[in-house]
Amino acid sequence: MGSIYKRGEVYWVKYYRNGKSYRETSKTTKESEAKRLLKKREGEISEGKIPGVYFDRIKFNDLCDDFLADYRVNGKKSLVRAERSVNHLKTSFEGAKVTNITTPRINAYIQKRIEEGAENATVNRELAALKRIFNLAARQTPPKVDRVIYIPMLKENNVRKGFFEHGAFLALRKALPDYMKGFVTFAYKTGWRVSEIEGLTWAQVDLENGIVRLETGETKNDEGRTVYLDEELTEVFQRQEDARKERTKIIPYVFTNEAGNGPLKDFRGAWATACETAEIGKRLFHDFRRTAVRNMVRAGIPERVAMMVSGHKTRSVFDRYNIVSDTDLRLASQKTETYLRAQKGTVSGTVTNIEKKRGQAVNA
Repeated sequence: MGSIYKRGEVYWVKYYRNGKSYRETSKTTKESEAKRLLKKREGEISEGKIPGVYFDRIKFNDLCDDFLADYRVNGKKSLVRAERSVNHLKTSFEGAKVTNITTPRINAYIQKRIEEGAENATVNRELAALKRIFNLAARQTPPKVDRVIYIPMLKENNVRKGFFEHGAFLALRKALPDYMKGFVTFAYKTGWRVSEIEGLTWAQVDLENGIVRLETGETKNDEGRTVYLDEELTEVFQRQEDARKERTKIIPYVFTNEAGNGPLKDFRGAWATACETAEIGKRLFHDFRRTAVRNMVRAGIPERVAMMVSGHKTRSVFDRYNIVSDTDLRLASQKTETYLRAQKGTVSGTVTNIEKKRGQAVNA
């Protein structure tokens, strides 16, 4: 049986579950409120539930640790993105009791991220991580949350925009530091994901035959991929190989950081500076992925082959990426105008011939 007692002016309750005692403050000086709390806890225990006080002791950071551990144990390739989402979520929820994380608090977080300039898609990735965090906590034994809270999502436009015309790419590459030039050239031509290029090692390169491979399980969609190097990319890889031979420390990565002692990572500063220097406005590295697919399609390469090079699994990419640019639309307008002019000339010639025939008939 449970009991009620006082500490100072505040009532506390004591109850048992599986032989273990629990003590909890009622946060009130009213005995009736304390009795109501005790009755609630005894009811939870009789139904086989974990007392609510247990969940009050769980902190958001505990759930985040479990969430990231799940990513590491299962070897998920989006671990870096998950860590980034957790870091953003912690700006609002770090140290908070999970029972205090409510939908209104999540709405406040969404508003804050939007005011910080985050895109809807970015905020949604963070909210998806929050959902996963609570779902994992609810499925544990014993569970760490008594319920999964409602988490609203933002509306986002799934059509991707942003391309590099060749002149803009050349201007950007020129403005980038030397250690990044080969890196962006490979991205511009293949459309590989940034994580795939960052993690590319010499074990995946057959320079003699001009082949670069990603084995099954090394890509986001777990499918292998093979790319044949053209003349320019062969030169890029040869320069990287020459630089590797000059180092005293053996580095397995094809593209390394400025010091040459590790993989090329977190180049946002150099990227932003180069975009400004090249006067091409704000660009995303992912624009290379869209551009590569569009360039291959423009070159007459079948969609299926283009997808095999870039690593897209379904052709919905051609709808999502909206593989057209302002230049494409301008060319479409010009071609339509040329066609209509030709049609106008044909119609005029036909009308003239009809009028001549009519004149001949009248004279006859």
